[in-house]
Amino acid sequence: MSNDGHSKIKILFVIHDLSVGGAEKVLINLVNNMDYLKFDVTVLALFDEGVNKQFLNSKIKYRYAFRHAIRGNSHYMKLLSPKQLYRWLVSDEYDIVISYLEGPSARIVAGCPKNKTKIVSWIHCTYHNKEELAKSFRDIKEAYKCYEKSDRMIFVSEEVKQAFIRYCPIKCETHVLYNTNESEKIIVKAAERIEEDLFKKNTFFWCGVGKIVPNKGFDRMIRIQRRLLEEGYDVQLLILGTGWQQKELENLCEENGVSNAVTFLGYQTNPYKYVSNCDLFVCASYAEGFSTATTEALIVGTPVCTVNVSGMKEMLGENDEFGVIVENNEEALYSGIKKLMDNPELLKHYKNMSIQRGKAFSTAETVNAVQNMLIRLMEE
Repeated sequence: MSNDGHSKIKILFVIHDLSVGGAEKVLINLVNNMDYLKFDVTVLALFDEGVNKQFLNSKIKYRYAFRHAIRGNSHYMKLLSPKQLYRWLVSDEYDIVISYLEGPSARIVAGCPKNKTKIVSWIHCTYHNKEELAKSFRDIKEAYKCYEKSDRMIFVSEEVKQAFIRYCPIKCETHVLYNTNESEKIIVKAAERIEEDLFKKNTFFWCGVGKIVPNKGFDRMIRIQRRLLEEGYDVQLLILGTGWQQKELENLCEENGVSNAVTFLGYQTNPYKYVSNCDLFVCASYAEGFSTATTEALIVGTPVCTVNVSGMKEMLGENDEFGVIVENNEEALYSGIKKLMDNPELLKHYKNMSIQRGKAFSTAETVNAVQNMLIRLMEE
């Protein structure tokens, strides 16, 4: 940026890829809604893969390091130092470079020569031990050294921040900045008509959204569905997303005799029209940073029942003001869902509360918070 302060702030976001995950989606939402009169934005994906790439605004420069993901890539990258990686993969000069996800991108950004460039590390996941934190680094010492280079550390929730600093004490300024959702677009898309004859009258529909991997706990939801059917409830479970675990879950449905009562809808460019038509949204994850899918459920006004993972108390309130939070186990989740199914008035109450809470995640509010942080960083 020139000394007169009038030229744009040149920013590079580094991310693993632009696949189906929540962090990838919220990065697209963020950069698509930034002020292009103030910011010149480039997204560098390490691997040129992912369904979210198609949604990038044409005003954003897009680059990639490799055409396809290489199996065990983080191990190969450890053969080079952060400085070597940065020199190899980032050719241009930027005012601010941002590692938007933990992992190899954090190591690469740490190799940025600290002349005039500011470094930002953005943490999305909750760490439970030092080993997890150090996974993409050569060891925990290298992880500390890399994160120490940051001028700012950004966390998607207070819980994610507390977990991180427990294992990696940092001296730089920290911020908790909530993920960007395109709220207005979501509300419009939620009202779109569903072509197929999916939603039957008098059937209770509940859903889960996300990458179909073990961490998301879809197996728990399938077993709960079996129990509800056995107890005589007219209930249908919808699972939206793709992932390598799908075949395994389809087999689990067969074993539990619920194949006709569980619908895998795959990846949907508009999941909102399905979520908004459901009676209940459920998050069964074993761990989260700040669940994008749950935020989107609130925006479309679907009641939420979730296990207690990072960010949920910030999102739904300490005392279940805006949704139901249960202990992170299958039995507690089953009881929470059943309680809501048995109590239509309570379900209606949470529908109203979710609409109210969804307004707090407006696009403008979250994007402005990020832009203000970046402008202040450049003024230092």
